[in-house]
Amino acid sequence: MTDNTQDRIWLSMHLLSETCFSRGDGVPGIVDTEVKHDPRGMPYLAGRTLKGLLHAEAAAIMRSLSQMNASAGPRWQNAAVALFGKPGSRSQGGALHVGDARLPEAVRTQLVLQGGLTPADVLDTLTTIRRQTKIDPETGAPQENTLRAVRVILRDIAFYAPLTFLGHTDIAREDLLAFLAACGKALRHAGSNKTRGYGLVQIDLAQTEAGESKLEEWFRPFKEGVQ
Repeated sequence: MTDNTQDRIWLSMHLLSETCFSRGDGVPGIVDTEVKHDPRGMPYLAGRTLKGLLHAEAAAIMRSLSQMNASAGPRWQNAAVALFGKPGSRSQGGALHVGDARLPEAVRTQLVLQGGLTPADVLDTLTTIRRQTKIDPETGAPQENTLRAVRVILRDIAFYAPLTFLGHTDIAREDLLAFLAACGKALRHAGSNKTRGYGLVQIDLAQTEAGESKLEEWFRPFKEGVQ
């Protein structure tokens, strides 16, 4: 990737548990925490949020390499900066653009074609509402006035996000893909209420949406480079 290019791959996020991609507010009388969804009632994870999750894993990986005194550290630091940008720098942004993680195109089309389904019906089909309360650590009893209703997306649903490499970078595509694969393998949780068992996810990478997995193939140079 040494020229001005626009190179796209796909990330899939498979929900291994119920997950809440919170939109930051609730619906009075229905839920205290609502999931982010589009006007048709289909949940999604914003690209900016997903990129933030990947960036956090990138930072954790670099900390681990630093503690290991790995000789390959500079190589992967360069890849991290190329992907996510230099921390604190407005002039050195990363080449990675992350789109929203949405339901597969076939699923979205099927839901739209089902006549009579309102956005609320679509949302109810893909989610459920869980109620939870805070527990007093001393007595083990539920605390008063802490009952909250949280909408969660059902497990075993997959979301797909386009990842696009924009602009110019001198870092080899192999290194960008390898480091991105390492970030994907490290990303295990997404959404809110992670401490309550929500948001366990599995990430995969492919050349096309719902295409053959390339995660292990792309990860191999990173694995070999840090051994």
